Amino acid sequence: MALVKKNSTLKEYFEDAWKAGIVLKSASTDVFQNLALEDWIHEHIDVQQRSALLMWRNSSAVVIGRHQNPWQECNLNLMRSMGIPLARRRSGGGTVFHDLGNINLTFFTSKKKYDRHRNLRVVTGALKDLRPDLDVSATDRFDIVLNGVYKISGTAAKLGRTAAYHHCTLLCSSDRSLLSSVLQTNCKGIKSNATPSVPSPVKNLQDEDPSLDPSAIMGAMASRYCAEFGFDSPVITVDPSVEQLMPGIQKMAADLQAWEWVYGRTPKFSICTSFMAEGANIGLDMDIKNGIVEKCAMDIPHHWLPPEVGKELCSALMGIRFCPSEVAAVVAALMRTASRAPDLAKKTQSLYENVVAVM
Repeated sequence: MALVKKNSTLKEYFEDAWKAGIVLKSASTDVFQNLALEDWIHEHIDVQQRSALLMWRNSSAVVIGRHQNPWQECNLNLMRSMGIPLARRRSGGGTVFHDLGNINLTFFTSKKKYDRHRNLRVVTGALKDLRPDLDVSATDRFDIVLNGVYKISGTAAKLGRTAAYHHCTLLCSSDRSLLSSVLQTNCKGIKSNATPSVPSPVKNLQDEDPSLDPSAIMGAMASRYCAEFGFDSPVITVDPSVEQLMPGIQKMAADLQAWEWVYGRTPKFSICTSFMAEGANIGLDMDIKNGIVEKCAMDIPHHWLPPEVGKELCSALMGIRFCPSEVAAVVAALMRTASRAPDLAKKTQSLYENVVAVM
């Protein structure tokens, strides 16, 4: 394993030393740094006459596709309580759970040489190099399944004007219980044209064979990739937190963390749902555009709460981000300025808390 010299950029190192291709491994386990590393390579490295493979792993995170709705795809309340970040990648595809038991592979080529079938042959071939009798195969959807049933890899891609990358996951030893929990939405009644994920039964490779650990798999993947593309490269470790190595990458990582990207890029959607608050059935109807509440209406029994209270809340919610922190700030301001009897204040607070729970 080798490291890129600190006095050169990754672009210079790549173009000076590796004329045919290169295998890279990220030193980071931060999802935003690694997604930024993908995009940096895509934008800065000339892959017209060469190819590159990037291998990377993240600490626990949920990653949605470019055109997806996070409220529709995952349990945001659970993720917030556990400190699990949400990221939106720049490629399409469905939602995936990442942790250190999940290997990510990114294949960089020119747009002309973009070939998902070939890349997936590298993955299945590397696994069979480690265990020849392993039953793994690629599907028409460009997933990889184990024993013809269990999904162990999903695919997404980004095609630029002249360059492209295809990336896939590989379940090695992920926490499947946590995966199942965070990929179940807690938000009911969503109507959206966003790209939905397609649920599939999953299994870890280590459930099939304990020797299939991430280190062994990445070693086999590097060897198979070099053989497939006809060059010989050691695995080069790169650290995407080093700005000098990849000028501009810190801003790219910051952009990927911004609320406007992660949540604000969600296609317009609506929520039509109901909930119980202090014994009353409350109807909620919202439209959200660019992550901002565009319309809000509540159906509240008049005997339970004066109509003006519901109208006041709906009016206050208009134009704010569809997220708990902003609603909490609105609630705090309303509770400070409104003089309410204890019973009325309790019902109002319950109403607010249930609205927050939707988010």
